Order: sequence, then structure tokens, then C-alpha cells
Amino acid sequence: MAETPEVRKGLEGVIADESAISNVIPEKRALYYRGYPVHALAEQCRFEEVAYLLLYGELPTQAQLEAFAQEERRQRNLDASVRHLLALIRSDAAPMDVLRTAVSLIGANDPDASSTDLEAIRRKSIGLLAKLPTIVAADRRRRQGLNIIPPREDLTFAENFFHMYFGEVPSAEVIKAFDVSLILYAEHSFNASTFAARVIVSTLSDYYSAITGAIGALKGPLHGGANEAVMRMLQRFRSAEEARRWAEDALARKEKIMGFGHRVYRYGDSRVPIMERYTRQLAERLGHRELMAIYDALQEVVVQQKGIYPNLDYPTGPAYYMMGFDIETYTPIFVMSRVAGWSAHVIEQLAHNRIIRPLSRYVGPAERSVLPLEARR
Repeated sequence: MAETPEVRKGLEGVIADESAISNVIPEKRALYYRGYPVHALAEQCRFEEVAYLLLYGELPTQAQLEAFAQEERRQRNLDASVRHLLALIRSDAAPMDVLRTAVSLIGANDPDASSTDLEAIRRKSIGLLAKLPTIVAADRRRRQGLNIIPPREDLTFAENFFHMYFGEVPSAEVIKAFDVSLILYAEHSFNASTFAARVIVSTLSDYYSAITGAIGALKGPLHGGANEAVMRMLQRFRSAEEARRWAEDALARKEKIMGFGHRVYRYGDSRVPIMERYTRQLAERLGHRELMAIYDALQEVVVQQKGIYPNLDYPTGPAYYMMGFDIETYTPIFVMSRVAGWSAHVIEQLAHNRIIRPLSRYVGPAERSVLPLEARR
């Protein structure tokens, strides 16, 4: 008899395809984008450079970066239809739902939406990269009853988002910490949202459908929504001791503590050390020592008692909180960054496309006869 294939729930351990975009080496706690160590990119590059790297395969020259940044800045404004859409959506709608709907409208209004030409998709990618921060900031301000602030073309990607969100650009140290978070969130192999985008585009559906589907996948609290859950958890506690007692009780009840553990990393998330360093710098600069004491207490209990280490969402949640962002916009900020990685994967999938169609093992009833209606009990 033929051997029954093993079922891997959640596709754990299954290698579905090859990719040249990013590489995770769990044993070394290392992550590479196109061969470059991500910690080096985070320290030495702006987010725009990393977005270019993901989309084009190489770090840009000065001339290439200037052209790329100029094109991104030129496309930051929203057209009238998207602005009208934002006005129509309930002010208490989930920001991720607003973002997903806006991207769908942008796609519906693109007369070349169905193109599978790779250069056309790169151009669309730059357009979404430019518009997503404008949508996120505009949605936040209209929910708060504030005037929407238009983008500026003289600011970097990170600076412009703060300008549109708050009406001012913070210190260079805060901008650098935000840029680091964007770089670390930009790409991470075949995660759930990236795989969703690849599945959708493998059918030769359009680019915007793939990104809309990826946003839907990222919304879940077990994926992108975890950074929001981390901050809501940290906000519960008034002291490190209270946090420590809660963590011990939660582990005893076998509850999941958000921000810890990762499907790929067994020895700790490679992105955490650098993000944590910038989070601690923010806490020292902005006066949030008690928050970091709570942060450390929770981490100490989980690591010591369970041997489970934090993932990127754990230091990023408090970093965004200290920057002043509303908790419900943390995951949309994630989207602003990850669209670069999603787009790179859409391009890679289409370059050597084969529709993604896995199998399942049937475990339902054996063959049965259909009884007449009157004979069924």
C-alpha cells in the first residue's frame, strides 16, 4: 500500500516554493533581505532604500534613490474618489477595514489594474507605497474630528507620515526609530499575508486584489494585529510587580501571552534586539521608564518559565505608543511597510507563475446512499 502523506497543519515546515527576496536562518537568529543582514539595513538605510531593494533586487545608487523617492512623493495625494470614500465610512470602522476598502477602490479606478507586466506592477507598488500613509493618517484624523493634513513632497517617507498624522515632524531620533520599525516590518518570507498575496496573484488575479487579500490576512491578531494586542496588554498594569504576577497566573492557566513566540524562530526573533534598543532609547528620551519596567517584567517571566522569546510585535507596540500613535493604527502602519514585501512577492510569483493549489486529506463520512426525503430520519 502507498504510504499516507503526512498532513502538516498550518503548512508548518512545508516548503511551498523558492524565493530570492528574504531568508530567515532561525539557528543564527538572522534575517536577510536580498542577501543583506536586516540589522545592517536598519542601522544604515532609510526605509525608501529598503523598499527599492525589495522591489528591484539591489540597493539603489544615489541617483536611483532620488528618482524613486521623487516618484513616491509625487503620488502621495489621494484623488477625489478616495477622499469621498473616507467621508462615507463610519468613523468607528476598524482602520484596517478602511485601508482594505480604499485599496480596493484604488484598484477599481486603475484602468490598467489587470496588467501582469512586471514593470507596471512595480509602478503600481510605488503608487500604493505613496498613498497608504496618506490614507492611514487621513482616516485617523477624520475619526478624531480633526482636519485632514495633506502630504508634503519635501519630507521623507517617515517624516511625511508624522506630518500628516500629527501636524508636526518629531526629532531625528524618533524618526530614526520609526524608520527602523518600517524596515524590520517590510518583509518576512512566506508569512500568512504574503502567502495569501501569492496565492491570489497565482490565479492571475490583479495586483490590487492580492494586496487587498494580504491586508485581510494581516488584520488578524495572530499576525499583524499582535502589536496592538501587546500594547493593550501592557496598558493593564500599573507596576512591574503587577505585570509579573499576572504573567505567572496567565502561564499557569495556559493562556497565550501576545508578543511571544514565532512559527519560524525557536531561539528568538532576529529583529527584536535592534527594535528593542530603539524602544529603550525612546523610553529614556521621552520618560517612559515605568512602561519599560512592565515590559521587562513580562518578558522575564515568559522567557524564564516557558523558554518562549518575544517577537517583533513586543518591542514595536510600546515604541509606537511612545511615538503617540493610536493603538488601532499600529497594524495599518505595518501595512504601510509590508506592502513593499508583498509587492516584491507578487512580482516574483508572476515571473515564474504556477497556480498555488494544495491538496487535502478527506476525513469525512465514507460513501453513502441518498435516501428519499420521506425515508430520512
